[in-house]
Amino acid sequence: MLPKAPFGRTGHLSTRTLFGAASLWKISQADADRTLDVLLDYGVNHIDTAASYGEAEKRLGPWMEKYRDKFFLATKTEQRTYHGAMAELQRSLEYLRTDYVDLWQMHILVDPAEWETAMGPGGALEAFIEAREKGLVRFLGVTGHGTTVAAMHMRSLERFDFDSVLLPYNYTMMQNPQYAADFESLMAVCRERNVAVQAIKSIAKGEWGDKPKTRTTWYEPLEDQLDIDLAVHWVLGRDGVFLNTVGDVDLLPKVLDAAARFDHRPSDAEMQAMVSRAGITPLFKA
Repeated sequence: MLPKAPFGRTGHLSTRTLFGAASLWKISQADADRTLDVLLDYGVNHIDTAASYGEAEKRLGPWMEKYRDKFFLATKTEQRTYHGAMAELQRSLEYLRTDYVDLWQMHILVDPAEWETAMGPGGALEAFIEAREKGLVRFLGVTGHGTTVAAMHMRSLERFDFDSVLLPYNYTMMQNPQYAADFESLMAVCRERNVAVQAIKSIAKGEWGDKPKTRTTWYEPLEDQLDIDLAVHWVLGRDGVFLNTVGDVDLLPKVLDAAARFDHRPSDAEMQAMVSRAGITPLFKA
């Protein structure tokens, strides 16, 4: 079974390894149901999905009809206006077959112009606040990719008191001095306010480039169990960070196996050796 920790101020004890439901993007319901069995075996109790994750919300719907009380359920919207966000939330609730989600997140909010729309008059933030008041969602968060996301999350937290943030966190990315500094500043604010921090791209190896795409992830992931162990253990070695699993159901058991065996954080020497051995390159360029 996986260790648990308080998910920020929500009052929920989430497994520190969360299920990233992007892995359900294009798979059948039968394959999705087999994935549910894996989650239940490991005791995963937190699911993170999004309206933009293909068929994922539809695949999760049958699970929620049977196991809604077993999971903290999060979804996301990329809509930036009040009306667009509210309409998409209603669809998400329909697909997920539930009358509320635990966490609703503004997805990939990194573009400054989109940020102004979402946070301004008639923007998505108004929908978020209203949805929480109506009980359609319990908590609110913001997510993003890229090297500017930590700084943008700081801006979002200055504008509104979100309950969670989600962003890339892995050894290679933290070798970028500016990103590392921005990440640490964000972590300090999140600790002070008890905001939950979720890490994505933990086992990213780099871009696919000219290689044939053999996994359902948009980036090339690590494959070797030893490398996955090191990458996962490095993330879990940071207090206050939750790890979102990889967007590939066939790699999911390797990530969960690594998480279940977490004991200590690997040293810098071990991580540098892995980067060299596996040929890891930065996924996001400055």
